[in-house]
Amino acid sequence: MSSRRPQLTRQIGLLSALVLVIANMVGSGVFTTSGFILTELGSPGTLMWCWLLGGAFALTGALCYGELGAMLPEAGGEYAYLSRAFGPLPAFLSGWISLIVGFSAPIAAAAIAFATYFLGGSGASWFELDAFGMTLIRVSPVTLLACATVIGLSLVHVHSVRLGKRVQNALTLFKIVFIALFIIGGFAWGHGSFSHLGESLSADGWSASGFAVSLIFVSFAYSGWNAAAYLGSEITRPERNLPLALVGGTVLVMGLYLLLNLVFIYALPPQAMSGTLEVGLSAATALFGNTIGTLFAQAIALGLLSVLSAMIMAGPRVYFAMARDNLFFQRCAQVHKTRHTPAEAIAFQAVIAIGIIVSTAYDTLLIYVGFTLSLSAMTTVLGLIRLRRLAPDLPRPYRTFGYPLTPAIFILGNLWIMVYTIHSRPMVGLAGIVTIGVGGLLYLIACQRGQVTTNGVFTRQSADEPGN
Repeated sequence: MSSRRPQLTRQIGLLSALVLVIANMVGSGVFTTSGFILTELGSPGTLMWCWLLGGAFALTGALCYGELGAMLPEAGGEYAYLSRAFGPLPAFLSGWISLIVGFSAPIAAAAIAFATYFLGGSGASWFELDAFGMTLIRVSPVTLLACATVIGLSLVHVHSVRLGKRVQNALTLFKIVFIALFIIGGFAWGHGSFSHLGESLSADGWSASGFAVSLIFVSFAYSGWNAAAYLGSEITRPERNLPLALVGGTVLVMGLYLLLNLVFIYALPPQAMSGTLEVGLSAATALFGNTIGTLFAQAIALGLLSVLSAMIMAGPRVYFAMARDNLFFQRCAQVHKTRHTPAEAIAFQAVIAIGIIVSTAYDTLLIYVGFTLSLSAMTTVLGLIRLRRLAPDLPRPYRTFGYPLTPAIFILGNLWIMVYTIHSRPMVGLAGIVTIGVGGLLYLIACQRGQVTTNGVFTRQSADEPGN
């Protein structure tokens, strides 16, 4: 292997970066979580406030990441930022979280949601392996289709960045047009009622812990607002295009989510919506009848392919950056000689996602993802504050709007979510903490192998330069 570090090339413009953010965000979450959220909150009105607040959290995060991405336009997102702000251990842990929680688990969740919508329901399992009261392996039509979809889209992004961009842009355009038609058609011709907004599941109201857990579901649905940051070394004019893509994409998606949830509430009374996984399918059926509802379910399924494609495209850039720093499997640092894609990293991610597909319950998976990603994103924004103090002379083509209030809101909001998750869902919170602990153990192994020096820096060339 050449001593020169493998490089990715700048091939992604503002439009494709914006599309990537929108595609990462608008996925399975908004079509699958509102029923679970309503169960926690009991009121459609409170549900809408929860989606609004979750969007505000995502927007504050996008404003903060915009400064980091413009300042350090490298592959890897949080991994690159934390490496500069705090050193190798927090950077490695963020990369580990990205592998398991940031991409592989959401890819699994989106693939399950796609297959569920496409096949018209979860259906019966063909085979299940249970142990200690848990399902370790589940084989069904849904899991098989979900696995096949992950493999197919992974092959698209292995082929070339150009093909991946074209597929991504086409899927995202279809999804945006479909959602707009669903919203307009639902209000104009659907059979629903705005009186559902005033109904509730019980007279007890909502609790702080229930609202916090609901924000975990919402944060999962909004996750992806930082997608463009992972491709910092492949975006043209990153000092301008990266912040614009992050902030612009988040604002657009926030508006879509509020309108979509209003359509769901218009279509379904709280009793019918509560605890429903296929809330989009149920709403479409209630609005337009069984025949058109089934067609809408197929359109929702095709729209979910966009978020799958976007995450499959973004995630491997993190593992590529880690492997290039000798902190991950070296095969993941390889760039295909003719296609210029991180092919090995894409394949590795697909294997992890398939493993999660056949072994995890959907609602538990969502809370686990939301909790762990909140911790990673909060630490990254703390890194922004640290770099303002320790490296004030670094070029900052874009500075966070509303600083220091904006990062403070993001940090405190996510801290509140995490505390209440541990309080109300201790086992899920424990799973997130265990995930981080395993990452710490792997880091110690890397140290013992001499891949990290005793003063806490990577044994590699400087990563401060853009990877172009």
